Amino acid sequence: MVTEVFEAVKIRAARNQDLEAIVNLDQKILGEARSDYWEKKLEFYEDHSPMTPLVAELENQVVGFAMGDTSGWEFGIPAGTGWIDILGVDPDHQRKGVGAALMQEMITNLKKVGVATIYVLVNWKDWDMLKFLDNMGFSRGDMINLELKV
Repeated sequence: MVTEVFEAVKIRAARNQDLEAIVNLDQKILGEARSDYWEKKLEFYEDHSPMTPLVAELENQVVGFAMGDTSGWEFGIPAGTGWIDILGVDPDHQRKGVGAALMQEMITNLKKVGVATIYVLVNWKDWDMLKFLDNMGFSRGDMINLELKV
C-alpha cells in the first residue's frame, strides 16, 4: 500500500488556488483554521524566497504540503543552509509515503539552489516525526535550540 501511494502521489508547486486546501488540511491536523496565517505565508514565499512551496496530490486532491527556505550567516549559520519550515500531511494519508515524497522533492529543490545542509526543528517528544526524519536521513546536528519563556 505504501509503495502504491508513494508512486501515485504527485508533487507540484503550490498555487494560489491551493490556499483553501492547505488551510483545510492544517485545520484537520491542528484543529484550528488559520486562513490569514497561510495567506501571509504563501505571499512571503512568493515575494522573498527562492523556494516554491509544494503540495502533494492524490487523485486530484491535495493531501499534503511542504515549505522550506534558504538562509545563511544569521546567527553564525553558514551560507548554503536550507530549512524545512513546514511539512503537513492529511492524517488519513499519513504513513503511506506522502510525507516522504514531499520531503524528497523539497531536498532536491534545496540542492538545486546550492544548499549543502538542511535543518529542521522538531519537538523532542514528537517520536513519530523524529522517526520519520531519521528515516529520511536526518541526524542530530551541532546546533542547540534554546528558548526563553517570557
